[in-house]
Amino acid sequence: MADLWTLDDLDLEALNGKRVFVRVDFNVPLSADHKVLDATRLEEAVPTIRELTAAGARVILASHLGRPKGKRDPRYTLHPVADALVPLLDQAVRFANDCVGPEVEGLIADMDPGEVMLLENLRFHAGEEKNEPSFAAQLAALADAYVDDAFGSAHRAHASVTGVPERLSVKAAGRLLAREVEALGKLLGEPARPFAALLGGAKIEGKIDTLENLLPRLDLLLLGGGMANTFLAAEGYELGASLFEPDRLDLAREILSRAKAKGTEVLLPRDLVVTDNLDSPGRIETVPAAQVPAGMKAVDVGPETWGAFAAAIGRARTLFWNGPLGVFEKPPFDEGTRAVAQALAACPGFSVIGGGETVAAAKAAGVADKIGHVSTGGGASLEFLAGRTLPGVAVLEKGAWEEEK
Repeated sequence: MADLWTLDDLDLEALNGKRVFVRVDFNVPLSADHKVLDATRLEEAVPTIRELTAAGARVILASHLGRPKGKRDPRYTLHPVADALVPLLDQAVRFANDCVGPEVEGLIADMDPGEVMLLENLRFHAGEEKNEPSFAAQLAALADAYVDDAFGSAHRAHASVTGVPERLSVKAAGRLLAREVEALGKLLGEPARPFAALLGGAKIEGKIDTLENLLPRLDLLLLGGGMANTFLAAEGYELGASLFEPDRLDLAREILSRAKAKGTEVLLPRDLVVTDNLDSPGRIETVPAAQVPAGMKAVDVGPETWGAFAAAIGRARTLFWNGPLGVFEKPPFDEGTRAVAQALAACPGFSVIGGGETVAAAKAAGVADKIGHVSTGGGASLEFLAGRTLPGVAVLEKGAWEEEK
């Protein structure tokens, strides 16, 4: 597992009055009137920010928001985020109308020790996503030190994620990033057994590499949601009008075969909640997985499946969950996901959940605070568990920094 430089490795007293560039993940949902709808990512960044301000650092926060495609777009301004940060930090937060340039440099020069400034959306400049050297150099020129607390962006080799730390000798992972790497690293190291993975969501696509990397380590594999339909179809089940991935049937069979050969227990849905129309249901029924009526779509797992999944989760001592088990955003098709979330909360082992929809489901079920670790990075957590090197993590590894020195 990666051995990162963290805030514990820095001489915080030496940061008094210094400019510290903190890459955060403030890519949060905004309402039509530009209010932050979910401040979770802001709250997660508070410990690192407070630690740096307490040391007297001049804290320069930088993030992206949405996909403005390299151009200034008022729909994606971070100004509302600066306002939402004020009560969380219990101090003023300055806002810069850009993230580079003489005006920004002047604003930073006027900051007092312990002050906080949020820069405007990094993605208003095409150089951010392209990791253009000139843009990375402009960002790096704003600071004396670099701290990354944006795990949700760690899988992207963007200017603020890799280009800036490559240009600054003093750098470290913030508290959130370090915690993410440690928690997810437990799943790839020597996890307490039985080790279970619960995978849902619409498709196998996007989870293939993660599933293949975890499979040799797993004792239990629980499959739900739309992706389970593909595995059921691969087993010969008739699924009516249910969505599945015809081009992934051979892959599903291969995964099931490999799991069987290794002795990994695989649980597929035993019963399904089906409907004739997702948006305006005229019929809603619970049927055995092998008896989906023609014209009906599977939209949730049924009570028999909940029970089997809950029993398996109760046996696990390490568990990873990604992806809802049904169309949970449209009640009553959220019951299976809620039931499994409750079982996960009661599991005595170490649990990790990742992915925006999964976190939203855990929150809706009122159990997010009972999970061992709630990952803030959906795509990043899947890539990490797929065994890939995350650029934003690699640049903070101790070996890389020692080579520079």
